[in-house]
Parts: sequence; C-alpha cells; structure tokens
Amino acid sequence: MLTTLAFLATLASGPVETPVTLPSEPAPLQGTMLAPEGETRAVAVIIAGSGPTDRDGNSPLGVNAATYRLLAEGLAEQGIATVRYDKRGIAGSAAAATAEADLRFGQMADDAAGWARLAAATTGRECAWLIGHSEGALVAEVAARNAEGICGLVLLAGAGRPAGVVIREQLASVPEPLKTEAFAALSELEAGRTTQGPPALAALFRASVQPYLISWLPLDPAELLATYPGPVLIGQGTTDLQVGMADAEALATARPDATLARWDGVNHLLKIAPADRAANIATYADPALPLAPGVVETVATFILGH
Repeated sequence: MLTTLAFLATLASGPVETPVTLPSEPAPLQGTMLAPEGETRAVAVIIAGSGPTDRDGNSPLGVNAATYRLLAEGLAEQGIATVRYDKRGIAGSAAAATAEADLRFGQMADDAAGWARLAAATTGRECAWLIGHSEGALVAEVAARNAEGICGLVLLAGAGRPAGVVIREQLASVPEPLKTEAFAALSELEAGRTTQGPPALAALFRASVQPYLISWLPLDPAELLATYPGPVLIGQGTTDLQVGMADAEALATARPDATLARWDGVNHLLKIAPADRAANIATYADPALPLAPGVVETVATFILGH
C-alpha cells in the first residue's frame, strides 16, 4: 500500500529537480539537475556568464532575472534534461574558491567538461551539450576543445572577439598618457608576461589577477569555434547592451555551417527589452519576466535535431 507521501508523489507532475555534486579540490562543486517528467531526449550543461553569477543566473551585483532557471525549465518541457551549477567561489560552491592568484581560465573550462561528463553519465547518454551564456560561451568553446563526450555547443550572447579587443574599446576614452600605458600593459599580458600596469588602473592590472588575464586574453572565440568539429548554435538578441550582433556574426563567419539565430528585441538576459538602457536594465531584476518567445524553442529544436 502506498504511503501518503508516495501517493502524493504519484500525483505530482512536472520536471524532477535533483541536487548534484561534482568532486573537486578544495571542495566539491554544487549544482542542480532538472530532468523532464517523461523521457529524457538529451542532456545539456548550462554555463554561467562572468562575475558572481549563480546557477540560476542571478548575481548580488543587481541581477535577479533567473535566466538559467527559466531556460532549464523550458528545456525540460521539451524533453531535455539540464545541469546548471554554481561556479567556484559562488553560492553553493563557495568552499571551492580558488585564490585569485591561482585562478586560470582553463580551470573553468575543466569544470564545465567535468559537469558534462557527470550529466551524460547520470542520464545514461553518450554525450552532453554545452550551453554557454555570455562569458560561459567562451568557457564552452575552450571546454569542447579538449573534452570528449560533448554533443555540440549552444552559444548564447557570446563574444566573437578576443577580450583584449573589447577592453581596448572600453579604454578608448581614457585620457593620455594613461591609455597608452594601459594598451602597453595589455600587450605584455597578451604576450604572456606580467607587467607593472598603470597604478590608476590597478583594479584591472593588479598583480594577483594578471595570471588569470594571461590565460584569458589570448583566447579568440572565433578561432576556437573554427576548429571545433561539432554542431553549433549561435543565439543573439538585437537589444543586448553587452554583446552585439557583430559578435554573433563574427562567430558565424568562423563557422559558416553553424546555425545563427537572431532574436529581435531580446536583451543580454534573453528577455524582451527595448534598446533604451534604463528600461533594458530594469529587466535584469525581474525573475517573473519570462524568457523571450522563441529562445527555448530555438535551442530545443537545434539540440533535438542533432
């Protein structure tokens, strides 16, 4: 005879959420698996963007849009299981933090590859998809370069140019001689050499972060994508204030056989938003606002079509 709880469980419907853990040093990484109610047709790992962004897509820096949770829920409805996880030092994975001087970009890629192996093994599949958002797109590209068991890449709002190009654009309005000093420091770091850096820009060039910058700056998203042999979906919104269609087109040029999805009126967090900056940013703090129509459908159709 069924107990009351077991009976109620038989009445429940919807995706099944399970905590998952990835062994790691100095402490395990923590994540969430969301599996479809019925058959699991594919599995994917959602890789977060830069900064203290957690597994749901939220950040203490004013982001509470739950983009990754909403994406996972939408994909589960399409029969796709997902794993989303807290990065080292963030939320449930706080104990796995790495000292800033020891952080390397490759470590994030290794973590993503580890989650892909776990996701595939847990669901009994031969491979897992990597869905990278913002900086997570570059993490996915690096992870796929050296990892087996990757079905393909879904790159959402990912940069199409090396970080050094973007940083130089951001520093273009800095007065001289500071700009020249900053550009020279960037060139040194891109060449793999530590540097003094201008004191006025210590937040960018502090000694403890330079090893990470040296591991990150030489990475060219387009070059990485050109050498990746698997299927690729590139998704980009037209009202994204952080990454533009030019980035998506640069990625598509590197991989002419990739699928490029353009979402009109969709911002960096994959939600409908106007080009007006204030109104656009307002969506960053609204978890009740759904993902833009077509985002989940495009991702699911691509994954299930391969």
